[in-house]
Amino acid sequence: MTIIRESMLFRLFMVLVSLWNGSALCRAGRALAVSWQSSALGGFFRRCVGVAADSLLWREGTVAKSWQGSLACRGFAALVNLPCTFARWLYAKGKGLWDGSLLFRAFSALGGHSEVLLGLFLLVMLLVPHDYWNNLYAVAGAVVLIAFFALGSATRPRQRLEAERLGPYYLLFLAFVCYGLICSLIPTLSVRYFLFHMGCFLVVLLTVSAVNNARQLQRLVVLPVAGVVVASLYGCYQGYIGVEVVASQQDMILNAGMPGRIYSFFDNPNNFAELLAMLIPFLLALFLNARGWRGKVLSALSLVPCLVAIGMTYSRSSWIGLAIAVAVFLVLLDRRFLVAFLVVGLCAIPFLPDTIVNRILTIGNMNDSSLRYRFAIYEATGVLLRDRWFTGVGVDTDVLQRAFEIYPPMYDGYHPLHTHNNYLEMWCELGLLGGVSYIGALLYQLKRGVKGFFGRGDRRVKNLLAAAAGAFVGILVVSVAEYTWFYPRNMFLYWFLFGLIAACLKLVGSGAEKEQA
Repeated sequence: MTIIRESMLFRLFMVLVSLWNGSALCRAGRALAVSWQSSALGGFFRRCVGVAADSLLWREGTVAKSWQGSLACRGFAALVNLPCTFARWLYAKGKGLWDGSLLFRAFSALGGHSEVLLGLFLLVMLLVPHDYWNNLYAVAGAVVLIAFFALGSATRPRQRLEAERLGPYYLLFLAFVCYGLICSLIPTLSVRYFLFHMGCFLVVLLTVSAVNNARQLQRLVVLPVAGVVVASLYGCYQGYIGVEVVASQQDMILNAGMPGRIYSFFDNPNNFAELLAMLIPFLLALFLNARGWRGKVLSALSLVPCLVAIGMTYSRSSWIGLAIAVAVFLVLLDRRFLVAFLVVGLCAIPFLPDTIVNRILTIGNMNDSSLRYRFAIYEATGVLLRDRWFTGVGVDTDVLQRAFEIYPPMYDGYHPLHTHNNYLEMWCELGLLGGVSYIGALLYQLKRGVKGFFGRGDRRVKNLLAAAAGAFVGILVVSVAEYTWFYPRNMFLYWFLFGLIAACLKLVGSGAEKEQA
């Protein structure tokens, strides 16, 4: 703290604060604020804002309120639970035989700890090097996990897949994904990403169904976080030995002297940085949840390689996303923490490497080649949407690439591989209504997450809920500048966050964490 207080930036900051507090403009602003607060117009405006906020951000809509009791919800839940129903029926038919089988008892026991299996699945996903990874492994793994869960439910009547907890809007989005397969311009090309979407759905479903108390929730979170810490350590090693500079990944003129960008076990620095932005906030929650000094020290030490690694990815969008994720986490805990976060962030700038500071200064610089290229992609996307704005072209980036090829190329003579934006991508693939359903599912989940955080519940669960909500907001911001699903491992982690919010809400809403912790 002494170093921070004596830094030039901190002194400059305090001088600016002092000048502002003593200025005529500040005094006029305060007087105007007092007049506004005491005026009838100000009171009317505050009441209008309060009513709007209560309606939009707090109250349940008619559709959401009636969802769990609806015939559609019950029918969908019954359909999803067919594997569990079949496993129970099969077990009842030959109970003596199954009880005598050592293999069945072992598989059933594993199925009763599906949160550990899911955590290990995500851990492995984060540690397999890119050259050895096939994205269909993730789909196959999700199916196997559901099979284990069904086997576990055979001897546990209360264990079921809780599809009703996902809400109506996510399921509406999945319906449009099915539409994107059936009505695709090239259905055979759409199968690949359709399977990825279905695999992500199984991960979401298992995340919310496998967790029944705070300890299970924490076990589920710790494993993928451990995976990203190991990946960060390897990324730091890459930075130490040096990585080849790839001209297509950084503007060589504006970023002169910048070293090669690390990528760890993944294909691209941006892919790695997005994973870090999604998982780093959980280290803060685990630090708060640790009951002894060993846990707190381990969480704090684990944070160091992750922060160093995301710095050495030089991914500007993920830097912004992580900063917003941490800010949301802190605001949910106590909004006063945000001021400290901003001050520490500003005071840390003089201690950052020059290459990182220079990279920060290029944010928004239209002379940067990657930024110009993104706007060229957005322009090409606008041309395509003039024709396919309502129907879309079909799910999968391969279909979209084929659709782009009938239009003039960009200034470099190439067509876009994707839209470099999740929201535009879903609009192009699923049409206007599909894009709206996607945004609706995200906003509804965030609304529920914030509302659940301010309800009653175990502090450990609420800390993890704050981290999940913050990380989700962060990756949604990154998704404005990146198509974060072009690398499907990121897509699975993205939807894992979605399911984790639902799992936290399940515990906060039911009080199960108090009964079983």
